Amino acid sequence: MRHGKTDNHLGRTVGHRRALLSNMASSLILHKRIKTTVAKAKELRKYVEPLLTKAKDDTTHSRRVVFSYLQNKESVKVLFGDVAEKIANREGGYTRIIKLGNRLGDNADMCLIELVDYNETLLNARTEAKTKTRRSRRGSTGKAKVEEATVLASDASAETEKPAITEADTEATETKE
Repeated sequence: MRHGKTDNHLGRTVGHRRALLSNMASSLILHKRIKTTVAKAKELRKYVEPLLTKAKDDTTHSRRVVFSYLQNKESVKVLFGDVAEKIANREGGYTRIIKLGNRLGDNADMCLIELVDYNETLLNARTEAKTKTRRSRRGSTGKAKVEEATVLASDASAETEKPAITEADTEATETKE
């Protein structure tokens, strides 16, 4: 029975599963995002997040521990160099899973797993959205009142002119009859 068991075996033996997760973790660190199934991405997240936490503490021991999981010198070098600098201020949650839909061949749920601090377009969009909403809230109170006053003043002058024209038109139509 599987009471209390939380790991997804992914239909693989222990050695095959370790090799799969090691290769996927190396690819994620080198390429910053990979496309895979949702089940593999969730297992990869559990596998790689502790490694990213260990990478913050750049000691010989932590490098050796991470290398025992990744088995790739280049990915360890990138992890402790570039990636560790970007995630230094983050307490956890280094990865993001974005669901993409189902794969055509076997209808498997596909997703994109990426390192959070490396999606520049999403980071820029969030900062622009924040600044836009703040500007509109702060600036709308004073500017909107001034704009409304000018619009109301122009409408009032237009309305006073319109009745004079309509009265003249009505007199002209009455004289014709």
